[in-house]
Amino acid sequence: MATLFSLISCMDYLERAYVRGAITEEAYTPTCLRLLAQYKTAIKLVADPTKPHPFRFVDVDAFMAQFNMDCSAAAHRLALGIPATVEHAGADTTNAAFSTHAQRVAETTQNFITLMDALKLRMRAKDQLHPLFSDLLSVYTKVGAEEEGRAKLLQWLISLNKLSASAEVDEEQAREVR
Repeated sequence: MATLFSLISCMDYLERAYVRGAITEEAYTPTCLRLLAQYKTAIKLVADPTKPHPFRFVDVDAFMAQFNMDCSAAAHRLALGIPATVEHAGADTTNAAFSTHAQRVAETTQNFITLMDALKLRMRAKDQLHPLFSDLLSVYTKVGAEEEGRAKLLQWLISLNKLSASAEVDEEQAREVR
């Protein structure tokens, strides 16, 4: 639990440093991804109902409430499960060459088709769908496509993050995505 507490604190400091501009995107993104991966591992250890311990937490909000943590920036980032550079990135203005844009559009299309194929193959578990949504959102954001589509992808990613790793989306939810 101490490790989880420190990961949440570190994530909160990282988010606040990024917002203030005290850390570059190049340093922020890999650090955020590493902390997210460590958090996902640590929360499983704390939330594991098979472990005998008086504290069993379902999510980060319950953990933070138990220990009176005020880390709203970390809570948002951990609930979303992706770095702010992916969540808020716009079109890449440093290299606006047509070939780069076309490549990103092709990547977005490829990731979208992969997600649709996974749903058609009845892949419904969170741990199967979350990486596909995350990859799609990442390249979709780089293309600088419409806000409405990006918002829907973000909403699905948030919904998936609220599920346990073994939980599955039902048939109706899968049809909504398609």
